[in-house]
Amino acid sequence: MSIAFSKYHGLGNDFILIDNRHAPEPIISAELAVKWCDRNFGIGADGVIFLLNDSEHGHQMRIYNSDGSEPEMCGNGIRCLAKFMQDLGIPTVEGKYTIQTGAGLIVPQMDVDGQVTVDMGKPFLMAAEIPTTLRDSNHKVIDVPLEVGGKTWNVTTVSMGNPHCMIFVDNVESINLAEVGVLFEHHPAFPKRTNTEFVEIVDRSYVKMRVWERGAGATLACGTGACATVVAAVLNDLCDRTCTVNLPGGDLKIDWLEESDRILMTGPAELVFTGNALI
Repeated sequence: MSIAFSKYHGLGNDFILIDNRHAPEPIISAELAVKWCDRNFGIGADGVIFLLNDSEHGHQMRIYNSDGSEPEMCGNGIRCLAKFMQDLGIPTVEGKYTIQTGAGLIVPQMDVDGQVTVDMGKPFLMAAEIPTTLRDSNHKVIDVPLEVGGKTWNVTTVSMGNPHCMIFVDNVESINLAEVGVLFEHHPAFPKRTNTEFVEIVDRSYVKMRVWERGAGATLACGTGACATVVAAVLNDLCDRTCTVNLPGGDLKIDWLEESDRILMTGPAELVFTGNALI
């Protein structure tokens, strides 16, 4: 048996996309997704994304990380899913798709310049919403010390439906991401693990960020992480609400709208190739 797939990437954060609308659950297992994501013995990707039907909103997104875990949402992934839906010929409503995710309802807009602008919703800031034990449940975690790897780091936490921990540093290139990222991810202060972003402030409208993603490791970009980074930087009075986030794979534009508290993320999504995989 073979399964048709398409591979897309958003700033180098790459995914295997499967049209899963004919079945109510993902048609491959998490274990097989791990094999497909292997860059030496499989297709190679940071995750596998499934397009499913949703009885209320029409479409649903499910995703397996490259380690087989299932995150609530993925910012770069949902841009790739929107482009996949467009390439499948699925019509938009006023240029937009409505997609149910584990982080709630997400609405990508297909821009005329080929970019995708996603309404990522409102950030969650209270410790219980991250979740983290760094503060009492109804308090924000802003510039709080945390010991990791024998060193004290000051961290700010934000949830975009999935947990993020931001650390502001003088030079992101100086961070040994492979060594310290996994320590943050599995730190007991984060009961559901965490994505971790190291952030260098260039100016109030431009920041550099490197990310260690929960369940995927170091990736070239993270959309929810870019959104969380801008929120954390604003909370620490380090950047403006409209900011470009530079990642190893390129730039994302983030707008944290003051009047609605919602976050808009704009960036690319591109088809790499299509194929059929045997199972």
